[in-house]
Amino acid sequence: MNDSAPIRVLIVDDHPVVRDGIRGMLTGDPWFEVVGEAGDGARAVELARSLEPDVVLMDLRMPGMSGVDAIRELNRSQVVSRVLVLTTYASDGDIGAAIDAGATGYLLKDAPLEELTRAIRLAARGETVLSPLVATRLVGRVREPAVSLSDRELEVLRLIAEGCTNREAAARLFISETTVKTHVLHLYGKLGVNDRAAAVAAGFRRGLLELDEG
Repeated sequence: MNDSAPIRVLIVDDHPVVRDGIRGMLTGDPWFEVVGEAGDGARAVELARSLEPDVVLMDLRMPGMSGVDAIRELNRSQVVSRVLVLTTYASDGDIGAAIDAGATGYLLKDAPLEELTRAIRLAARGETVLSPLVATRLVGRVREPAVSLSDRELEVLRLIAEGCTNREAAARLFISETTVKTHVLHLYGKLGVNDRAAAVAAGFRRGLLELDEG
């Protein structure tokens, strides 16, 4: 990238209003030039290959190819653009998947304009950019050992998070209440907790559960 030239940005988000908003914030700033927009991961990969932007602002959850899959494909294809994730989601699972796929940075959509523009400039230079919340979660992810739940244990944990009793969970899963109790005990052991509330809290903290964003 030529230091005297504006940073060429590709905006990727499945919501046109969001794309328009980001474009509006960057338009008129001599630091940036918005060279294209995409509403899904597949189109993002196509445009990144043809336009070769300096920075791709990438949403994560989109129809068709997700942002993480798009990042992985760009990395596999050796596209030189830096990818800065800009999303609503900050679960450990989302953050870890994006960073592992090759994202240069991870920012949340509620970031103020100054933080966004600074992040784009840093990403264009190849520097890692993380919002404070994301950085905190990554540190916690490193400190806490990974937990592997079976599919059934994860289903039980999700039902506990919804407020289901053991009997209600058994009815939902078509298994016995005794079997549910066994899964709950296994969950407690794996998560290092002693009650249902702590299990749910640990599930959110570890990215096993996610808040319903609507």
